[in-house]
Amino acid sequence: MRVIDSHTEGEPTRVILSGGPDLGSGPLSERQRIFARQFDSFRRAVTLEPRGSDALVGALLCEPHREDCDAGVIFFNNTGYLGMCGHASIGLAVTLHYLERAPLGTLRLDTPVGPVSVQLHDANTATITNVPSYRYRSDVNVVVEGLGSVQGDIAWGGNWFFLVKQSPVPLESNNIKALSDAAGKVRRALTQHGITGADGAEIDHVEFFGPAHSEHADSRNFVLCPGGAYDRSPCGTGTSAKLACLAADGLLQPEQRWVQESIIGSHFEASYQWAGAGRITPSITGRAYICSDANLVCQPLDPFAEGIVAA
Repeated sequence: MRVIDSHTEGEPTRVILSGGPDLGSGPLSERQRIFARQFDSFRRAVTLEPRGSDALVGALLCEPHREDCDAGVIFFNNTGYLGMCGHASIGLAVTLHYLERAPLGTLRLDTPVGPVSVQLHDANTATITNVPSYRYRSDVNVVVEGLGSVQGDIAWGGNWFFLVKQSPVPLESNNIKALSDAAGKVRRALTQHGITGADGAEIDHVEFFGPAHSEHADSRNFVLCPGGAYDRSPCGTGTSAKLACLAADGLLQPEQRWVQESIIGSHFEASYQWAGAGRITPSITGRAYICSDANLVCQPLDPFAEGIVAA
């Protein structure tokens, strides 16, 4: 299969251009369900070792279902499927431009959770206009093993997040293991206590916040993704969820700039507009760079052709 690898502010994306499964021509949400039921071995082969890594997000390029979209995409990682992925949307747009399939300007992506617009400013810089985002519940307390009572907001930014304003440990790169362990405990506690997003949806992302290290940023974050890896970028859907909380609290006005810093020091610039019914439309700007242009090979006798699954 032909793939292009890129990173967006440090977080890797692998776009599958050809050799992927035939999922039909239905809505992207339906095709994602077919992918998960019938072709999950493909997901594992692309994202797991020896071809992938726990931080890698795959993006299967598809024909769009919506007539107003230029391309369709299904996002997935080492553990399952993502409704939306901000950094990977930027990576996909930059990849299509690299391949001379997309000019500078606006690109409309059809995703399983709705259409997303990407404005390509130059060969490496793009702004996504994300799906409508909102805060579902505020100041939710959950008792977490080893951490005691942890308070956070539940918000949707294309994925479900539990956003904790005060990180349990300092947001330093040498604390990544401790931050990952703490976020994992929070996520397990949410499940154990039956704390969910709307309609019982699983909260599969945990986000900690603290003061920015750079004078050019407003906040620093740490995001634990569903597969147990931390987000190297400031997280597009996580930043969207953060904007929804700031807007709900009246702490950030429409069109006001917010710079989110990641645990490795990379930045997303963000703002929002009101979308009505307590929702916002976030805009996230970041940079992506091409890392490789390759073919992945799965040989018939390879015992790890479908990836290495840890026991």
